[in-house]
Amino acid sequence: MTTETLDRPGAGQAGAPGGDASQLVLTLTVAGQLCGVPVLAVRDVLGPQTITRIPLAPPEVAGSLNLRGRIVTAVDLRRRLSLPPRPAGERPMSVVVEHQGELYSLLADQVGEVLTLSPAERAANPPTLDASWKEVSLGVHRLGESLLVVMDVECLMRLS
Repeated sequence: MTTETLDRPGAGQAGAPGGDASQLVLTLTVAGQLCGVPVLAVRDVLGPQTITRIPLAPPEVAGSLNLRGRIVTAVDLRRRLSLPPRPAGERPMSVVVEHQGELYSLLADQVGEVLTLSPAERAANPPTLDASWKEVSLGVHRLGESLLVVMDVECLMRLS
């Protein structure tokens, strides 16, 4: 089991070097789409984990995993965002976030780097963005030829 604790530069410090922590996002990829999760919501980044299925759970709940003795609910972002299933043999990475005092693992295809994004450069969701993405997006940023969708962790946790 690979576990990395995310170093959150400037967390809780307004005006800390490297910019305001509320502008930092951890990038991840889901079905080829670049996304970002606010760093202040992230607790850990984990490699592929053993996930135990939970009977009668909503379809987007892949199961649970054990993180240093704590049970963490794993949410499959592909299912949550109405995307095709992950190809057989590919194991997801876990971005552990905290929501209402509980830990959740967001299962993503890849986890990237921490970026500082300027709030002034954030654009509203494009009108053509799928409805399942609009409900969980805080807006978008253009990064070169790519579009990064900034995810709202609170909205992601509204499960069916």
